[in-house]
Amino acid sequence: QVQLVESGGGLVQPGGSLKLSCTVSGSIVTINNMGWYRQAPGKQRDMVASYAWGGATQYADSVKGRFTFSRDTTKNTLDLQMNLLKPEDTAVYYCYLDTPRKHYWGQGTQVTVSA
Repeated sequence: QVQLVESGGGLVQPGGSLKLSCTVSGSIVTINNMGWYRQAPGKQRDMVASYAWGGATQYADSVKGRFTFSRDTTKNTLDLQMNLLKPEDTAVYYCYLDTPRKHYWGQGTQVTVSA
């Protein structure tokens, strides 16, 4: 069974940095797409970073130049380095995997940017 578990969230001051990690376990044959979404209170879940296998990473305009998505194949993690954080980045962050048969979500990790 495939599982995604996020870690690395927390409270950070504006201008600070956090690194989120998503540990992937289970057997996956084909991955079409992977990345991160976020959901702020009272808002819909929005794409933050999306990587299509063999392609380039797409970023939301609001995070371009500040967030970087990466994969660590030795640790089986999907990582999101977040720099120059702003209060509007406050949200629950979810990692995901798209396979031909199913879309997988992690349970989410809270990121709060506040002075």
